[in-house]
Amino acid sequence: MTTTDGDLEMSHYGGTVSRDGHTVKIYIYRFAGTADNWTVEIVDSAGHTTVWDGRFPDDLEAYNAFIRAVDAGGMSQFLEPTETLH
Repeated sequence: MTTTDGDLEMSHYGGTVSRDGHTVKIYIYRFAGTADNWTVEIVDSAGHTTVWDGRFPDDLEAYNAFIRAVDAGGMSQFLEPTETLH
């Protein structure tokens, strides 16, 4: 089941995910009342956002793409890079 938030339809697969000692929020959404593909947006604890380049035909596929990415590269890939001083 999905919910409508203003002009966006939010997937129930979205929510808070913790792994590797990091927590992010995953938002999976599309324009409400359409058959548009789904967008994946990840927000880290500092408020930095990562938006997927591609769109997904269904919200479960979008969520599974996020899980595959975390399994392959860890949660840190969705965190804002820290500044390195040399």
